[in-house]
Amino acid sequence: MADVDFHEQSDLNDVSLEGDITAPGLKTEDDEFSTLDEPVKDTVMRDLRAVGVKFWHVLYPKTSTALLREWNLWGTTELCLFMAMMLQGSSDDLDMMSDGGPQFAEVFVIYWVGAVVVTLNTKLLGGNISFFQSVCVLGYCVCPLAIALIICRGILIADEQTTMLFIIRFVTVVVGFGWSTFASTAFLAESQPPNRKALAMFPIFLFYFVISWLIISHTHS
Repeated sequence: MADVDFHEQSDLNDVSLEGDITAPGLKTEDDEFSTLDEPVKDTVMRDLRAVGVKFWHVLYPKTSTALLREWNLWGTTELCLFMAMMLQGSSDDLDMMSDGGPQFAEVFVIYWVGAVVVTLNTKLLGGNISFFQSVCVLGYCVCPLAIALIICRGILIADEQTTMLFIIRFVTVVVGFGWSTFASTAFLAESQPPNRKALAMFPIFLFYFVISWLIISHTHS
């Protein structure tokens, strides 16, 4: 019994009890920088810069994974709310007391449900991309259409809407549609199997086409 106690004591003496205690917020070799102690202002500014960078990649589209890395839904949500508010009350309704609520809900649902359906189609076709990464790309790539909407709203300020003004609006929306479609395919095409890229791209084309139709059918400033 004494021999057993002696060996147990010897094993305990051989155990290393040394270690390092790192304070929160310090960067170590095995851990990334912690933002728990970061000022709120720095966190907000960093997120705003990240959103701005993603918008820049959409406006200057090229084949890369810029939108896929560190995805977020901030820009997607902002564009959705912006377009829903800008397009509300756009239908030719004889009820002058209408506040545009149904139109807001319609745009909001089309935006999010469309993005989810396109993403599910991408996943079912075997795309090697996560659900939220796809929604992030689809949402951010609406930016050119949002710019087209702003231009069209400016044109609609004119008292008399002529055929020439409608043509300018139409061309603007077509350019925005092509830009959004090209930007999204630049980021998402490589995530699809080579023999299924066409099947994956068609729903994306349809998604931006519906949003473009909502913009071009807008008849009130």
